[in-house]
Amino acid sequence: MPDSPAAIHAKGFASDNISGIHPEVLQAIAEANGGHVPSYGADPYTQQLQQVIRGHFGERATAYPVFNGTGANVMALSLLTERWDAVICAHSAHINTDECGAPEKLGGIKLVPLETPDGKLTPDQVARAAGGRGDEHHAQATVVSITQSTELGTLYSPAELQALVTAAHDLNLAVHLDGSRLGNAAAALGCGLGELTTDVGVDVLSLGGTKNGLLGAEAVVVLNPDRVRGPLFLRKLLGQLPSKMRFTSAQLTALYEGDLWRRSAAHANAMAARLADGVRDLPGVVITRPVQVNAVFAVLPRPAVERLHDQFFFYDWDQTTGEVRWMCSFDTTEDDVDEFVSAVSAAVGD
Repeated sequence: MPDSPAAIHAKGFASDNISGIHPEVLQAIAEANGGHVPSYGADPYTQQLQQVIRGHFGERATAYPVFNGTGANVMALSLLTERWDAVICAHSAHINTDECGAPEKLGGIKLVPLETPDGKLTPDQVARAAGGRGDEHHAQATVVSITQSTELGTLYSPAELQALVTAAHDLNLAVHLDGSRLGNAAAALGCGLGELTTDVGVDVLSLGGTKNGLLGAEAVVVLNPDRVRGPLFLRKLLGQLPSKMRFTSAQLTALYEGDLWRRSAAHANAMAARLADGVRDLPGVVITRPVQVNAVFAVLPRPAVERLHDQFFFYDWDQTTGEVRWMCSFDTTEDDVDEFVSAVSAAVGD
């Protein structure tokens, strides 16, 4: 347990999911907390969410609210695969590195992770990885999974997405997009959510919420219903069907009905840019990757990292290189960033 109330409310830079709930989302939960409504999605809040989702992703889109990002990804990939199928992804993708084998164990899906310097797949890589289909000795490549923004804080441009999705479809591969930080990507690129998904031909989307100020809500959004089978049954089978779905749907509606998703994501992105600008010229600090969304990756002397760990919560990203990751969220303030920059300066100065 934390030693004091101050420790409970201390700001960290480990992830954008260590933040609290956005006040507008908390209000939406409170407003949904009156009276009795039907359960398991037969409620007016979930019906309203469907209209919001179609406003972003088109009239064929259907949202299936779930509890968390791992559940969303496993459900989305399972909708597109059979037990003998394989999913092509970047080696750094969350489905490959941070989901405890859930796609393999729960979905029975073989992952084909490809090395990328920046977390981004290319059409040529996908074409090379899609071989062996029709041979019973090989898992059948059926899906390409893209992450936007990537785990390395990088972005696919709409043109890059279009080229990748077109190449996948030409090979008869479905496309899943892990959009746990889709809002950050759209805010950084100055475009809409649909421009990065429906408009380029993505088939199924894992739509994020928890990393952008929700209590704990994500959604599987089926963009191309011709590609999937049994989403209602699969959600239940995987333990991702909320009984009191109104509270999950109310959160997602609060985030996506207006511009809250963009405001929150753009602020997080701006705080990361401020942080990077504050530390990039400090002696011994090297920014290792482009700062395009709300993540800053850096290398600095190990004694400085250990001193900072005593004061702030953040993750060592790569133990072999000493690379660390600092994340900003919707509630990161300029004062939070400036305090952290001062601490970095003092740590490397010593």
